[in-house]
Amino acid sequence: MKEITIFWLAGESSGDLHAELIMKALAESGIRYRHIGIGGPRMRALGLESLFPFQRFAVMGFVEVIKHLGFFWKVERRIKKLFKRDKLDLVILVDYPGLNLRIAHHADEQRIPVLYYICPQFWAWKHERVYKLKANVRHTACILPFEEELLNIHNVTCSYVGHPISEEVNIEMERESFAFFYKLAAEKEWLGLFPGSRDSEIRKMLPLYLKAAKSWTDKEILVSKAHSVNHQLFMDIISEYNLPNLHIIDGYTYEMMKYSEALICTSGTATLEAAYIGTPAVICYRANPISYLIGRYFVRISHIGLPNIILNESVLPELVQNGLNPEGINRELKKLMSGSPQREEILKKLYKLRAILSDKKPSREVPLIIEKLLKIHGKTT
Repeated sequence: MKEITIFWLAGESSGDLHAELIMKALAESGIRYRHIGIGGPRMRALGLESLFPFQRFAVMGFVEVIKHLGFFWKVERRIKKLFKRDKLDLVILVDYPGLNLRIAHHADEQRIPVLYYICPQFWAWKHERVYKLKANVRHTACILPFEEELLNIHNVTCSYVGHPISEEVNIEMERESFAFFYKLAAEKEWLGLFPGSRDSEIRKMLPLYLKAAKSWTDKEILVSKAHSVNHQLFMDIISEYNLPNLHIIDGYTYEMMKYSEALICTSGTATLEAAYIGTPAVICYRANPISYLIGRYFVRISHIGLPNIILNESVLPELVQNGLNPEGINRELKKLMSGSPQREEILKKLYKLRAILSDKKPSREVPLIIEKLLKIHGKTT
């Protein structure tokens, strides 16, 4: 059987994780695959031939993207040449719509079939992205149940494949073992901080979270350090605050979420992971002021946190922009702690969310779509 060449583009840590799940399933299929494109350490470990440094793609917000336009133009030009020059069998684009929808157009021009995995959030803003999906993408794999129905309205070829969280979340250690490993006081309650996976998020959010954590001297404070953030930047900020009960957690993220009493999370994938695990969190978001003003003009939804969006109600508290401060964080945290009258009702709704997201498994559904696309275009024998 001939080798199948797939071009991938995953520009964020969450995309790297989601793509890893699919690449592992493909590796078990018995078909020979060559993977080339843009992805993180997880994808590279599975054989991805990387074209650019992954960390250069961790850019978020209107103003931030404008600052890096030169780099993105360079990336786009190189990929366009690659599509013209090399024989590629399939393009798989993972989330990251700002660049990926442009890449989908270039692939379609060269008659390379495109699978879009992790549908762009057109239902939140930039609704015109629906028409780009219809024009340039052969199949869109949705990870939120309501997306399939919305895309069907516009005759976009799509299917709901389940959410990757249902397969990625894996608790490997018991609470006592986790406490021993990180030298935590097992008899105390733990408060978890998730400031983000980008350097820009660390600069904005980590100081706020640490200021809020100063009020919780009776608890163990756990702060998650993503591998993608600059180590020196992270440690410099930590060193500014004298928190004797602070512990840096650089692994076992899901254990940290599960065993913490409550969390402070920067808006993003971590909020949904925590909600799926069943730990309530204060969801925080702060953007560049100009980016935020532009975003407010275009955004069509009333929530920023994925758990609240999926459940279509304000289950977890959200603190945004000027409303985000240490006092506000602590005020909302108190509502999530044990003994609070709101906590039990929140936990019931998070259990409902887990059931919604566990319906299907992407590692089973997406390879079937890939197989179908390759057969349709005569790429397999």
